[in-house]
Amino acid sequence: MGFIFEPQAVKDGRLLLYKLCEIPTELIMLVSLSISFCIFEKLIKYIYLFPGVAGMCSKTAVAPLDRIKILLQAHNRHYKHLGVLSGLQHIVHKETFFALYKGNGAQMVRIFPYAATQFTAFELYKKMLTSILGSNSHIGKFLAGSGAGVTAVTLTYPLDTIRARLAFQVTGEHVYTGIVHTALSIFKEEGGLRALYRGFTPTVCGMIPYAGFSFYCFEMLKYICMKYMPQVTCDSCSRNTGGLVLLMPAKLLCGGLAGAVAQSFSYPLDVTRRRMQLAMMNPETRKFGEHSLLSAGC
Repeated sequence: MGFIFEPQAVKDGRLLLYKLCEIPTELIMLVSLSISFCIFEKLIKYIYLFPGVAGMCSKTAVAPLDRIKILLQAHNRHYKHLGVLSGLQHIVHKETFFALYKGNGAQMVRIFPYAATQFTAFELYKKMLTSILGSNSHIGKFLAGSGAGVTAVTLTYPLDTIRARLAFQVTGEHVYTGIVHTALSIFKEEGGLRALYRGFTPTVCGMIPYAGFSFYCFEMLKYICMKYMPQVTCDSCSRNTGGLVLLMPAKLLCGGLAGAVAQSFSYPLDVTRRRMQLAMMNPETRKFGEHSLLSAGC
């Protein structure tokens, strides 16, 4: 499928999954995963605390891109005809600069337990699977990444739904006033806890390839750099059993490529998940709840 804007195709939604204007997801992954992996590896000795800090820093850095992604994925009527840069400019012009970070508060509440759980679970699963499958098992690395992602998303999914609702709001048309109000409104008006987990199934289905490929690709790229390009990509480290540690530029490159590959595999399910989360929020998004599995325009 090419990135071609055909009026009818755009109108009926056939190219919604991979429209060029929705590609900020790739930018988000290139920046966010890179920052996360770098901060995490730098502070790995504080394993239960700093993965969350790494996630908070990376998500705050890309919060404007994340918000425009949500607005485009669910076709907000104020932004659906705009691209990435024009959409960001429109947010600043029509709302405020701080509107670029709308929903980031809920993201921060969510990302600390999410990132801490994900990175910690990955290390634990990897250690457990290494004893069974061996240290160089590709399947073990993939399963460890997938298991870590599913564990983290299960524990924090309601906060992701709340964050999406807050980010989708446009100034002057607010439905919710904050995190608590959003949670209570969804719980009372849309069916209790089940409503907060709307879209969970496609999320888990997408999380398995996403988390699996992201961690697997990062580990493989790291291995390639250390084995074949140590003079360029690595520095010596006495605390590391292998004697080498990746330089910051190499970590950024490995993390970015890993995120881009992983997101490409799971992006259609990410669109479906987001639309299901926003279903029933207002008349504009109510249609996404009618045929939720097909709501991505397929």
